[in-house]
Amino acid sequence: MKQLFLATLLGSTIAMCTAAMAADDLKTLEAAAKAEGAVNSVGMPDDWANWKGTWEDLAKTYGLKHIDTDMSSAQEIAKFAAEKDNATADIGDVGAAFGPIAVKQGVVQPYKPTTWDQVPAWAKDKDGNWALAYTGTIAFIVNKKLLHGSEVPKSWADLKGGKYKVSIGDVSTAAQAANGVLAAALANGGDEKNIQPALLFFADIAKQGRLSLANPTIATMEKGEVEVGVVWDFNGLSYKAKMANPDDYVVLIPSDGSVISGYTTIINKYAKNPNAAKLTREYIFSDAGQTNLARGNARPIRAEHLTLPEDVKAKLLPNEQYKKVTPIKDADAWEKTSKALPQKWQEEVIINMQ
Repeated sequence: MKQLFLATLLGSTIAMCTAAMAADDLKTLEAAAKAEGAVNSVGMPDDWANWKGTWEDLAKTYGLKHIDTDMSSAQEIAKFAAEKDNATADIGDVGAAFGPIAVKQGVVQPYKPTTWDQVPAWAKDKDGNWALAYTGTIAFIVNKKLLHGSEVPKSWADLKGGKYKVSIGDVSTAAQAANGVLAAALANGGDEKNIQPALLFFADIAKQGRLSLANPTIATMEKGEVEVGVVWDFNGLSYKAKMANPDDYVVLIPSDGSVISGYTTIINKYAKNPNAAKLTREYIFSDAGQTNLARGNARPIRAEHLTLPEDVKAKLLPNEQYKKVTPIKDADAWEKTSKALPQKWQEEVIINMQ
């Protein structure tokens, strides 16, 4: 009994010491970031995932000035590499596939926020070089007004067996469209190496004259050109919120399977304000930072550990809709498959359009 008591006491003492050390480290980081006084980002504009809220909080709480230059994931990594002798960017936000690429190119430095243990293993680099702050899951956005009495499709199987016109976008240029194909493959027994089930699925829809070439956007939906759009959940929710009649639209995750991916911050190895960049990541993964992302319709990576305000919670889909989603397990295989997808799409799907 005495040994058990001592073990428990030792365990709680270690935990308290660890927490105290983390607090001390955080205070040191905050002081160093305040001394730098600024954080410059790339690919983190105000109107994407409500980054504006985070920049305002960092300015108010720590006095950090901020400038963003919007650019693609590939451009961000190239900028880090090109400007290593005179870096103008401290931190960037890139698609999940680009985190490992940035590590391979040696242009990032690690930082693990204090909430690190609440980030799923699939969504982070073990050394702290990258970690998804928010996710995107392939969803349906459905215009109920155009269904002519049909039920709202809740699965890929419903799409296949229904009369719905389906819009997925251009698989040769849009990551959203390519991931839509992968989601359909996963729901039908395929994977990153085998998207044949999805190609057969969409070929069947094309043969029936139900595959639309319209991109699922606010403009095409408002014009009534899209019955069911295949989109990232955060795009679908943002589109719905901006519609003239939001109640005409339903956004949902297909119940028979989907793919989940997301976006990760990368901290420039050559950053002039490295502590401010690390503090920015720390804040992004805090409850307040995660709530900011949710305000921008982005599902926070720590969603299951947060108690969101009711008005913010209402902007997201319920947790239970994400039970059948699958992260990309083989990024290298998916990179190869997605490169081959445009030609296969032309040869096996578009050729069947009526």
